[in-house]
Amino acid sequence: MLFFRAEPDRAPWAKARPPDARRRAPLLGLAPGGFSHCLLQVVRRLILSSIVQSESSYLNSLKRILQEYQKPLLEPQNWILNPKKVRHIFYRLQEIHQCHSMFQIALASRVAEWDHSETIGDLFVASFSKSMVLEVYSDYINNFTNAMTLIKKACMSKPAFLDFLKKKQASSPDRITLYGLMVKPIQRFPQFILLLQDMLKNTPKIHNDRLPLQLALTELETLAEKLNEQKRLADQEAEIQQLAHSVGDRNLSKLLNSGQRQLIQCELLTEIVYGDEGQVLKSKERKVFLLNDTLICANVNLKGPPDISSLVPVGPQYTVKWCAPLLQTQVVEVGQDIVTWVLSIMLRCDLECASCVSGKVFLGSSRLYQELEELQHDMAVVQEVSLLVGTLHGTYQNLNTTVSQDWCLALQRLIRLKVEEIQNANKCHLRLSIPGKPDKSGRPGSIVVVFKTPSPLSKISWVNRLHLAKIAHRQENPPGWECAEEDVKTKAHFSYPLLTCKLPVFSSMTHSLKLEAALHSPSQSSLLGFCIASTSLPQGYLWVAGGGSGFNHQVEIFSLNRATPRLVKTVPLRAPVLCLEYVKEPCPSTEEREAEKAQSAAQRGNIICVGLQDGSICVYSSVDTAVHCLSTLVNPDGCPVLCIKHSPSFLFAGLADGKVAVYHRRAGGELWDVDSCRLVSVGSEPVCSLLTFEDAVWASCASRVNVIQGSSLHTRSFTAHSDAGCSVSHMIRSGGGVWMAFTQGSSIHLFHTETLEPLQEVNISTHTAHLTPGQVCVSSLLICQGLLWVGTSQGIIVTFPVPTLEGIPKITGKGMTSLNAHCGPVDLLVSTSSALASDLLKRDSILNSSEEGANREAEGGKGDEGGAAPPPREEKPKRLLLQYRLHSTCQLPGKLLSVQPAQGTHRPPPESLVHSQGFSIYEVCEDPDVWLRGRPVEWGKEGQVRCNKVTSTAVFSGGRGHRWIGQTSSPGPCSASTDNTLLVWQLPLTLSQ
Repeated sequence: MLFFRAEPDRAPWAKARPPDARRRAPLLGLAPGGFSHCLLQVVRRLILSSIVQSESSYLNSLKRILQEYQKPLLEPQNWILNPKKVRHIFYRLQEIHQCHSMFQIALASRVAEWDHSETIGDLFVASFSKSMVLEVYSDYINNFTNAMTLIKKACMSKPAFLDFLKKKQASSPDRITLYGLMVKPIQRFPQFILLLQDMLKNTPKIHNDRLPLQLALTELETLAEKLNEQKRLADQEAEIQQLAHSVGDRNLSKLLNSGQRQLIQCELLTEIVYGDEGQVLKSKERKVFLLNDTLICANVNLKGPPDISSLVPVGPQYTVKWCAPLLQTQVVEVGQDIVTWVLSIMLRCDLECASCVSGKVFLGSSRLYQELEELQHDMAVVQEVSLLVGTLHGTYQNLNTTVSQDWCLALQRLIRLKVEEIQNANKCHLRLSIPGKPDKSGRPGSIVVVFKTPSPLSKISWVNRLHLAKIAHRQENPPGWECAEEDVKTKAHFSYPLLTCKLPVFSSMTHSLKLEAALHSPSQSSLLGFCIASTSLPQGYLWVAGGGSGFNHQVEIFSLNRATPRLVKTVPLRAPVLCLEYVKEPCPSTEEREAEKAQSAAQRGNIICVGLQDGSICVYSSVDTAVHCLSTLVNPDGCPVLCIKHSPSFLFAGLADGKVAVYHRRAGGELWDVDSCRLVSVGSEPVCSLLTFEDAVWASCASRVNVIQGSSLHTRSFTAHSDAGCSVSHMIRSGGGVWMAFTQGSSIHLFHTETLEPLQEVNISTHTAHLTPGQVCVSSLLICQGLLWVGTSQGIIVTFPVPTLEGIPKITGKGMTSLNAHCGPVDLLVSTSSALASDLLKRDSILNSSEEGANREAEGGKGDEGGAAPPPREEKPKRLLLQYRLHSTCQLPGKLLSVQPAQGTHRPPPESLVHSQGFSIYEVCEDPDVWLRGRPVEWGKEGQVRCNKVTSTAVFSGGRGHRWIGQTSSPGPCSASTDNTLLVWQLPLTLSQ
C-alpha cells in the first residue's frame, strides 16, 4: 500500500508532546482540569502550525518542478526534449499547484481567526471533497509510471537532458532529484491523514471541531484509497507490459497483452537448488509473478547505467525461465509428516518409533539435517544402554532403569526441538511442484522448485495468495459478485470476498430450528502445519445457535482449523437459544495479582454467554471442544433474552419486555455476580439490539435508542426513525459512527456516536437490480475489513466500502451484490478473525534462542557475585543435561556412580539439577529447566511477539438454502430451500508489522 507509508513533515510541534508539558504543569500554576484544557489548546495550535508548514513545503516543491524543470524545458532556446513529451511528463502538475494554492489561502485565513473558531476540519472537507481534486490527482498518478519511463528513455538517448537533470540536482540546496520531487503528490494525502489523526486525538469530544475532523478524515481516507488503487493498477500494468516485452513465446506474450491477465503478486525471491543431503548447490535471484491463472518465473537482468539509476528508477529487464498453469501448481508442505511423528512421541511416549524418521527429506542447512541424524543415532544407542542397565545386579543412585528411561525422554525432546529448528529454517522456503516433461511412458511428470523468501511473512503471503487465486477459479466465483463497470475493470476476482464452501447446519432438524446467532471462539492450534495455517479459516471454533418450536434446542460447534469447517460437538440446551456473546477477557497487567488472574482465566478458557428464551443466561467455559457451564444468570421477570453485550465491568441483556438487565462483575475480575442484576426500563417494546461503548450501552426499543451508563444507570434517548412503526433491529459500530437497520423498509441510517445526530441514509434497494423495491427489509448487518455487509429479507447480500480509520464510516462507493444468495432471509452475518500463532513468524531456532538466553542469564548472574571477575578456566565443549522428569537423583537409592571419591556425606539440595561432583554423569547443564515437562518455551518479550501480526478473516452468512442469482446458469448445485445453510467467504490475509 503505497499511500500509507509516507510520514508527515514533523515540525516543531512534534517535540512538544503532552507528557512533557504535563510535567511542567505545577510550574504554570494550573489546576488539573484547566491544565488539560490549556494543554490541548497549545497542542492543537502546534499541530495547526505543522499543517501550515507542511503545506508550504509541499507548494514549494510543486513550484520547483514547474519553475526549475518544466519552464526551462519548454523554452525555445532549450529544446532538449519535444515540448509534447515535456507536457506529458509534467501532466496535471499545474492544476495540482492551483488546488493547493487555493487551499493555502483558505488555510491562512483560518489561522488568522483561530482564536475565535478553532476549527480546521470543515476546511479540509470543503477543499478536498471536490470532484476536481480526485480528477487531477487521478490523471497525475495514472500518468506517473509513463512519465518515469519517458524520463528514463530521454536520459539514455539525450545526453543533454541527463546533464540538465544532474546540474539541477547539484544546484539545489537539498540535492533532491526530479523523481524525489515528483513523488511528493503521491505522498501528500497520507501526510494530511497523519496530521489530522493527531489533531483529532487532541480534540475533546465536546469541541466544535470534533465532527468536522472526523468527516475530513473520511474524505481524505476515501480519496487516498482511490488514488492508491489507481497507482497499484498503473504499476501492475507496467509490470505486465515489461514482462510481455521480455517473453520469447508469442502465445504467452499475446495473452499478457490481451488485458485479461491480472497481476496478483510479484516479488524478488531466491531460487535454491539443494543436494541429496540438504546442502546448497546453487542459488540465484528470480522475479516470480503470480497472475490470475499463471505462475511465471523470470531471470532479472540489471539494470541501467548508474548515473541514470541515481536520478530516476530504472526497471529491470526480464527473461522468462518458465511458466506454469496456476491450477497445476501445488505448494508442498515440508516436514508435516515429521510433526505428526513428533506428536505421536509426545502422546504415546513410544520409544521405538524414533527410527521411523530416517529417510525423510528436509530442506535447509545440511548441518541441521546432520545434527538430527546424530540425535537419531544417539537415541538408538541410549535405548540399547537402557536395556543393558536393566541387567545390572547392583543398585546405583544415578545409574538405574529410572534414570535411563529419563535419558530416552530427554532425547525425544531434543529430537523434537531439532525438528522444530529445521521447520523454522523452512519457514522462509517456498516449495512448489510445477508440471514437468512427461516420462518415457507418457505419464505427466512434475518438478519441484524451491524459493527462499525474504521473511516468514513473505512466504505466508505467497501461500495465501496462491490458495485464494485457485479458489477464485471455482464454479461459485466466476466472479461471484456484481458491481459497477468501472469496479470490474479495477479489481481482480480474488480481491472480492471469495465463497469458500457451503455448510449445512442442523441438518437433522431443519424444519424445527431457525438460525438465531453465531460467534467465533478463537483458539490457536500449534498442531497445524505452516502452509495449512496460512490457508485455513481463522483458527478457533464457530458456535451456531438455533431456536424454534419443539424440544430439540442446541448449539453446534464447528472447528475452523482447516480449509473446510467440520462439526465437532453439539451442546443440548433446555430452551431455544436467542443470542450469543463472546466475552473477551481484559488484558492483564504485569503485577503478580493480575498475572494470577490471567492464569486462572487461561485455565477457564473462552467465556461464552448464551441467552435463552426462558430468561436465563448460561455462562460457558470453552477450551477447544470441552464445554462447561460455569454459572446461570436469571432476570427477575424471566423474560426472554433477545440480545447480550458486555463491557469491562458489566454484562447487559436486552429483554423482550422493554427492559435491560445489568450485571456487575465480581471483585477481582471474576464472572458476573448473579445477585447484582438491576433492571432498566427503556420502553414497552422488546429490546432488539445492544451496542456497548466502554461501560455504556446503546439499547434499541421500537424507533428510539437509549444510551445507558453502566455505573449510574443514567439514561438518555434519541429517535432513530421518524416512523414509530419502524423499530431498530440491528446496530453496528465503526469509527465515529453507528449504522442502524430497521424492521421495515430497505434504508439504513448512520448516526454520530458523540452528538447522536444523523449523518447519512442509504436505500439498499436502489444499489442493486436484484432486490424488489418496497418488498425488502434489512435482516442483518456487519462491518469487516472496510466493508459494510447488508443482509436482506430476500436472501441477497450487498456490500459497501466504508472507511476504516477514526473518521465517520460513510458509504462512499457503489455497492457490490453477491450472486450467491440464500433462498430465505439472511438470518445472520458474523465475522471470524484471528492472528496466526506468533511462532509461525519466527525464523530463529527455539533451541538456540533458549540456550543463548540461558547463557546470558548465567553470565549475568556470575558477574554479580562478589563483584570480581571469574577466574579463567578452560572452555569445555557444550554438553546437554539429559534430564526430562527428574529434578535430582540424590533421592534415589544406592551410591552415586562417579569417578571422583565420595566427599563425606555432603549431598546437593533436592532443588539442584546438577551434582556437586565435577565429573559426574550429570555434569553439564546449559539450561536444564527447558527440558522439564510443563515448562513453556520462551518466545521472547511480549512486545517482540507482537511486532509481526498476520490476521486471517472470514465471513459467515446464515439462512435457508443457497441459490444463484446471476444472469448465467448456476455454476454448481444449489442447496434445498428449506435447509439451514452457512455460506463461508474468505478474505486475504492482512500482514502488518
